Amino acid sequence: MTPEAKVKDKIKKFLKANAIYYAMPATGGYGVSGVPDFLCCVKGKFVGIEAKAGKGKTTALQDKNMGEIRESGGIAFVINETNLHELEYLL
Repeated sequence: MTPEAKVKDKIKKFLKANAIYYAMPATGGYGVSGVPDFLCCVKGKFVGIEAKAGKGKTTALQDKNMGEIRESGGIAFVINETNLHELEYLL
C-alpha cells in the first residue's frame, strides 16, 4: 500500500466511523481531473478533502478546484499523515 493510500484509508475509516457521507470520484478517462479525493456532505455542508502523503503538493488544477469549492460556500482542505489528527476539528 502506498503512503497516500494509507492516508486515504485512515480518512475513510474516520468518515465511516462518524457516519459522514462521502464519494471518491474516479479520475482519468471518464472522471474529472483535479477534483478532491473525497467529496463529502457534513451536516449539510459540501466538503472536499484532498489526501497527500509526505511532501506531496497539490497541483495547480487541484488548487483551482478547491478554490472553486470555497468560492461556492463549501469547505476544501488537504490532509496528510502529519495533520490527520485535525480531521475531526476541520469537520
